[in-house]
Amino acid sequence: MSISFLEIYAIGLAVTLGLMTLLWLVSLRLNNASIVDIFWGSGFVIAGWLFFALTPAGYLARKLLIAGLVTIWGLRLSIHILLRNWGKPEDFRYQKWRREAGGRWWWQSYFRVFLLQGILLWMISAPLLAAQYFPQPSPMGPLDFLGVIFWAVGFFFEAMGDLQLARFRANPENKGKILSSGVWRYTRHPNYFGDSAQWWGYYLIAAAAGGGWSIFSPVLMTLFLLRVSGVTLLEKTLIDRPGYLEYIQSTSAFIPWFPRKK
Repeated sequence: MSISFLEIYAIGLAVTLGLMTLLWLVSLRLNNASIVDIFWGSGFVIAGWLFFALTPAGYLARKLLIAGLVTIWGLRLSIHILLRNWGKPEDFRYQKWRREAGGRWWWQSYFRVFLLQGILLWMISAPLLAAQYFPQPSPMGPLDFLGVIFWAVGFFFEAMGDLQLARFRANPENKGKILSSGVWRYTRHPNYFGDSAQWWGYYLIAAAAGGGWSIFSPVLMTLFLLRVSGVTLLEKTLIDRPGYLEYIQSTSAFIPWFPRKK
């Protein structure tokens, strides 16, 4: 008996929240909620292949395409954050919440961090299911290829931005300085832009399979990166750094563009 779209989506929610609950228990043992950031990318990989397994009637080429793309993106992101956080204290955001909550943090962290991110992950994963559920149209068409282009551009900016920043920070001579070369010359947040662009790519592939309604996913991801945990939050911590105001005046905040003349 075939499983309906909503049933598969509900299974995705159950699996995601189950994994987040296990991760929360591990965070209590480690006294570190930052492990949720490491899991973020891998969570989408799990969702993508779960949907792959539960949609046998879907168009196989498109299923392999989107599952493969989200695997590359998600594993790279998780490995990058794991290496970046290894041996370092808990992220400043969680430290602040931990101080504010005091003895209540152990259970508040489940709802404020793990449950919330699990629900967001599940909601945003909708295009991964929409692209795989329907057997038509086949073969792949212009929207599929446009989606791959969006994904490739986004992956380049995200991966290259992370790599260039890691190399920049590894040089002691750059302490206190602003990275404004490479992809950072065209956008102050190439990793966030790249993340957003890839999700618009997944959406286009889903739209090619009739999942145009899942547009809320890339919109939500983009707003999240711009207004919640991404650009706005990070720039509050950087605005007082010497040279950053000049960097703001000359460089696009999000969408890459040529530097403005000072």
